[in-house]
Amino acid sequence: MAGTTHTVTNQPPPLIGYDVYGADRALKEAVERHLDPALLDEVHAELSALGRACGSAQVQEWGAQANENPPRLRTHDRHGHRIDEVEFHPAWHRVLGKGVSAGLTAAWARPGGHVRRAAAFLLWTQVDAGNCCPLSMTHAAVPALRTDPDLAAEWEPRLTSMVYDRALRPAHLKAGALFGMGMTEKQGGSDVRANATTARPLPDGETYELTGHKWFCSAPMSDGFLVLAQAPGGLTCFLVPRVLEDGTRNPFLLQRLKDKLGNRSNASAEVEFDRTWARRVGDEGRGVRTIIEMVAATRLDCALGSAGLMRQAVAQAIHHCTHREAFGGKLVDKPLMRNVLADLALESEAATTLALRLAAAHDNGDEQERALLRIAVPAAKYWITKRCTPLVTEAAECLGGNGYVEESGLPRLVRESPLNSVWEGAGNIQALDVVRVLQREPQALNAYLLEIGRTRGADHRLDAATKSLFTELADLEAVEGRARHLTERLALVLQGSLLVRYAPPEVADAFCASRLGRDAGAAFGTLPTTLDLAKVVDRSRPQA
Repeated sequence: MAGTTHTVTNQPPPLIGYDVYGADRALKEAVERHLDPALLDEVHAELSALGRACGSAQVQEWGAQANENPPRLRTHDRHGHRIDEVEFHPAWHRVLGKGVSAGLTAAWARPGGHVRRAAAFLLWTQVDAGNCCPLSMTHAAVPALRTDPDLAAEWEPRLTSMVYDRALRPAHLKAGALFGMGMTEKQGGSDVRANATTARPLPDGETYELTGHKWFCSAPMSDGFLVLAQAPGGLTCFLVPRVLEDGTRNPFLLQRLKDKLGNRSNASAEVEFDRTWARRVGDEGRGVRTIIEMVAATRLDCALGSAGLMRQAVAQAIHHCTHREAFGGKLVDKPLMRNVLADLALESEAATTLALRLAAAHDNGDEQERALLRIAVPAAKYWITKRCTPLVTEAAECLGGNGYVEESGLPRLVRESPLNSVWEGAGNIQALDVVRVLQREPQALNAYLLEIGRTRGADHRLDAATKSLFTELADLEAVEGRARHLTERLALVLQGSLLVRYAPPEVADAFCASRLGRDAGAAFGTLPTTLDLAKVVDRSRPQA
C-alpha cells in the first residue's frame, strides 16, 4: 500500500540502460586516436556492445551480487579429503565469463589488441572491479611465458582464448584457462628477493618441487600461477599448474582467504606449497627479470582500473547533479557544484587519456615506445591510483547523504579506490622504480622528453612546468627522499602534454591552469572561475 503522507520527488533516476562506452567521450576519442582506422568500425561495435552490457540493469545487478556474496574457502570435502577450492556466487561466474568473452584476456592475439582491451578493461571495471584481477593476471602472464617458447606455445592459446571454462581439470583439456600470480611472502612484502620458498630441481632439469608459502596469491581458483622461488641458482620464476596432466591435484594448500577492505568479489589467498610440482620459466636466478613484463602489464591495468573507477564515480556525480534540484535550480548549474564536477571530470579525463596512450605504446611496439613505457608506466600507476581515492570520495559527497548509502553504489567505489595504489607495488615502489629507470636507462628519459616535447610552445604553463621538471631531472643525487614529488611531476607534465595535444581547448586550459599553474587549491572544486567549466562538465555527462 502506498504511503499517503508524501510523494517521492526530486530523486534522480538510476543511471542504467545506456551505453557506458558511447557516453565516455574521452575514452571513445582515445580509441579512435590510437587504432588503425580500418579497425574502427569493428572495435566501436564491439565496445558499444560491451558498453550497453555495462550499463544494463542485469549486468549491474550481477556486479552487485558478486560483491555482496564474497567467495568461500572449502579446504576439505565432507569425507575429510583435502580439496582446497574456492566457491563463488553464480554472479561471479557470469561477470567473469562475460569479461573473458569480451576479449579481456585476448590482447596479444588481436590487431590493436592492447588499445581495444584497455578500453574494455576500463569499462568492465565499472561493473565489478574484483573480476578484473584474474582477467588482468591472465593477460599479463603472456609476456612472461614468452621467455620460454615451448611454454608459450602450450599455454598462450589457452590464456588468450575468449572461452571461460570454470572446470578444475588439466589445462590441456580446457577451451580456455586463467592465470594467477604469487610473489609476496610474509617476511618480504615488496622485497621479493627475500622470498624463502625453495625450489628443488628434479632430474629432468626443467621441473622442480616447491616448498614454502605465499602471503598473497592472486586469483587462487586459476588454472596456473607464476610464482617466485629460490632455486640453487637464485630467485627464479616458475609455472605452477593447479591440476597436473594426469588429473591429480598439484599440492596447493589454501590456508585462508584475505578479508579485504574492498574487492570483495575476488579471492586473494594465503597458499602453502608442499613438494608442489612446477616448471621453470626462464633461467635460474633471473626470476625478477622474467616476471617483470607481467608486473609492467598488471601495473598498467592498475592505472586503467583506477581510471574506470574514477569515470564511474564522475558519471554518477554528474548524473545526480543534473537531475537533483536545490536552492531554486539544478545542482549542476550551481557555480560551486559545477566547479567541483568540472575538477573531477578533468582528473578522470587525464587518467583515461594517459592510460590509453600507454596501451597504444604496447601495440606500437618499437624500441622508443618500449623505452617510454619503462618510465611512464610506473609514473602513471603511481599518480592515477593515488588520485582515485580523493576523487571517488568527493564524487560521493556530490550525492550528499545519498552517496553514503550502500544502495547508491558509491560506497563500493570508495572501498575499492585504494586498492590499485597498493597492488603490484605500492607508491614508494613505483617512485623508486621511476628513479631507478632515470638513473640507469637514458633512452627511457629520452623517449619521455620526446613525447612531452611534441607540445613545446603550445601552452605557457606546460612550458614552465616542463622547464621546472628539467631542473629536477638535472640533479638525481640523493633523489630517493623526493622520489614521490619527481614521479608526480613526471605524470602531470605527461598528462598535460597529452591533453594539450588531444583534448578540447577548455579541458586542456583548465588542466594546465589547475595542475601545472598556480590557479587552484589542494581540494577539488577550486578551479579558476574564469574557465569554461560548463563545457568541461557537459563533456563528461553520461547520457542515460
